[in-house]
Amino acid sequence: MSQKAIIIGAGPAGLTAAFEFQKLSDIQPIILEMSDEIGGISRTVNYKGNRMDIGGHRFFSKSDRVMRWWMDVMPIQKSDENDFSITYQNKSKKVETNNDAAPDADKVDIVMLIRGRLSRIYYLRKFFNYPISLNMETLKNLGIVNSIGIMVSYMKAQLFPIKNEVSLEDFIINRFGNKLYRTFFKDYTEKVWGVECHKISKEWGAQRIKGLSITKVLLNAMQSAFKSNKKGGDIYQKNKETSLIEKFLYPKFGPGQLWETVAETIVKQGGELHKNFKVKELIVEGNKITGVVAENNSTKEIKEFKGDYFFSTMPVVDLIKSLKTSIPADVQAISDGLMYRDFITVGLLLSELKIKNKDKSAVKDNWIYIQESDVKIGRLQIFNNWSPYMVADKTKSWIGLEYFCNEGDELWSMTDKDFLEFAKMELAKIDIISLKEVLDGVVIRVPKTYPAYFGTYDQFDVIRNFTDKIENLFLVGRNGMHKYNNQDHSMLTAMTAVENIINKRTDKANIWDINTEQEYHESK
Repeated sequence: MSQKAIIIGAGPAGLTAAFEFQKLSDIQPIILEMSDEIGGISRTVNYKGNRMDIGGHRFFSKSDRVMRWWMDVMPIQKSDENDFSITYQNKSKKVETNNDAAPDADKVDIVMLIRGRLSRIYYLRKFFNYPISLNMETLKNLGIVNSIGIMVSYMKAQLFPIKNEVSLEDFIINRFGNKLYRTFFKDYTEKVWGVECHKISKEWGAQRIKGLSITKVLLNAMQSAFKSNKKGGDIYQKNKETSLIEKFLYPKFGPGQLWETVAETIVKQGGELHKNFKVKELIVEGNKITGVVAENNSTKEIKEFKGDYFFSTMPVVDLIKSLKTSIPADVQAISDGLMYRDFITVGLLLSELKIKNKDKSAVKDNWIYIQESDVKIGRLQIFNNWSPYMVADKTKSWIGLEYFCNEGDELWSMTDKDFLEFAKMELAKIDIISLKEVLDGVVIRVPKTYPAYFGTYDQFDVIRNFTDKIENLFLVGRNGMHKYNNQDHSMLTAMTAVENIINKRTDKANIWDINTEQEYHESK
């Protein structure tokens, strides 16, 4: 009888683990998903034919393995950018895409698009490059006094850095200077997390902006200027920081489409996927888990799933509550003190966006960071620019307003009707939309979207040491590890855990090491 792996959660980490088990072993994956959706926060929400990407997911990774994985699941579209190369190793031979043989996105649904990356900051009712660059446009928008202050502050940070970095505030000031930090980082970051930057661990910066600096931004700007009239390039973009990439891959109908395709493949190959099953208990005997007890949200059916290996992508606080064993007092206390930031996306359908480029053309941004302090919105997505197929009527503008909050607070507790009105008024206030152009809207709430790097996070190693001792339990993914991972990081944690099992490696340190190094797995 073949062995079984019980996988909690059908997000990127859980689905990747199941897919890798089928590819590399005879172990049967059994996935338990508490909702009726596929993809976790990488899912696509379909509202009247208009699709929403929850949080925005660029399919780009420094890991060649992840890039190949995505392209093997979904082929690249036939593109006008014929000289944009996509070269990779596939099944032991070198493959280069042939645009004449590639699928046409208008005729084929399962396809990856190559998209241009543009993100900007909206501040003082003006656009600034993101990441911020000290070019003439930026200096003009800021004014001469602020610009000189930023440059002086940056030089001071380079000459006299904070020696013992502890907080996110220390981390950013050392790389950008105090003046630039207070102008472009502090207010937005505190809007996202709801706490002061000096209370957030520097590890958040180490994971999210680890390789970025003023020097690299300026060098990238100069390189881009020299090749501004040239097409093409390499989709792997190895010589660029992730925040500076120019292109990325994107599924035709949003990120959820890729994960739905993966889930269908897993089931076709003999795996099991049980939706609407919420985990209630993990049965522990000695230093191993023997089974998972889950309840069907609809029928209230209670079912036990027995297995040999157990993968958890559920929030750590829920995992600890579910373990049916003696939990040490310090582990329980630290788990209870873990914090999360919750997320609300408002989808608005518009006749058109009021905001335009200076030449009156439509903005091409994938998303816009809203730095204005007089509104609560943190970020704005323009779904048309992710993929034109995300919008039912391509003559309309379909946008997503992103709010960061805590479950139960004033924002979270608003009715959908009130929140829609509130969101519309905010965008009108900062001159991004005209109220008369709003045609429809929807509110989507997502709890525990961001594991927080404050609360008891600085003691998380106590929980890690406890769970690591359960031999056949593997924590993977963003919430599973309480790490602010992108989907590629989450996939790599799953891939590494599966390989550990196949190679009979008992040490789990290599799973936890992902997204902690300065560069991660480029050579794999």
